[in-house]
Amino acid sequence: MKRKAPKRASKDEAPEPPIRPNGPPRVLVLAKKSALRVHREGRDIGRHERVEELLRSNDLTVRRMQGAHVQHESTIHEVELALSKLRCHATMVTAAELDEFRVVDPRGHDLVVTVGGDGTLLAASHGIRDTPVLAINSAPDYSVGFFCSGRMGQVLEVLERALSGALRVHRLTRMQVSKNDVLLTKHVLNEALVCCASPAATTRYLLEHERTVEEQKSSGMWIGPAAGSTAAQRSAGGKVLPMVSEKLQFVIREPYTPAGGTLAMPRGLVDPGHELILRAKMGEGRVFVDGPHEVYSITIGDVLRFRQSDEPLTLLGSLRRAKWREPARKPPRRS
Repeated sequence: MKRKAPKRASKDEAPEPPIRPNGPPRVLVLAKKSALRVHREGRDIGRHERVEELLRSNDLTVRRMQGAHVQHESTIHEVELALSKLRCHATMVTAAELDEFRVVDPRGHDLVVTVGGDGTLLAASHGIRDTPVLAINSAPDYSVGFFCSGRMGQVLEVLERALSGALRVHRLTRMQVSKNDVLLTKHVLNEALVCCASPAATTRYLLEHERTVEEQKSSGMWIGPAAGSTAAQRSAGGKVLPMVSEKLQFVIREPYTPAGGTLAMPRGLVDPGHELILRAKMGEGRVFVDGPHEVYSITIGDVLRFRQSDEPLTLLGSLRRAKWREPARKPPRRS
């Protein structure tokens, strides 16, 4: 296996034909480095000394690092052995920071395999247009692996099924975001967060959806496709959407409502072909895309548009979707 450094929908379908049936499949493996591996490489000297001190004292805050590291390293070795046994032309890219995967170009490969957890898959997905993706949960005792159909101890089996076309195909809806009519991204899989640069400041904006325009103050807004509806959207009071849904969902975080007042749009759904528009009224705002690594600055007068992307993510295998319950809401108080 050759190693190199990083370079600069949504309906379930039946399994597809085998990947490259007439020759060795070309597989790109994107594997994160474990937290302990990054620490041992000493990239941050100040942090390195602090972590060393905590590890020596077996501090509770770092107690999981060793176990997760052992499982992750074992899974990477398992992936290498499986790809060799299946006679794949494989290239492995490892990264200490997940945002490094966002600039990896998967073109020329038949399959992308991510080794890590959901964060690894999310980061990698931003550089992927239509190449099928198989996600492997490398430390299942320490990671949820919602998007991961493979896991440590089952790598050969799931890889063989992926290459033979035996795994179910999910084409997951993604979201595109534009600022002042300039495209920022069309690969949002989980959600985007719009808020002030300071988490202690009030986020002020005008929200436009269908024929309703409303001025709002809040801690920010979550918006994303169905794949992210069990994460931040649900935690903020949104609904869990079916994975086949092509709708987007927005949920306002900690909305401010004057005494006796209500918001017309505390949450809502955006249908395919429609968009949600946000006009910023704060001086220093941010748009965080699928976590903390991809960030855009906004200021007063900027216009954000959110709509369904025309590039769904092709994900292979069975998703580990739990039977989520809607978050409990307290009944209104009686006066």
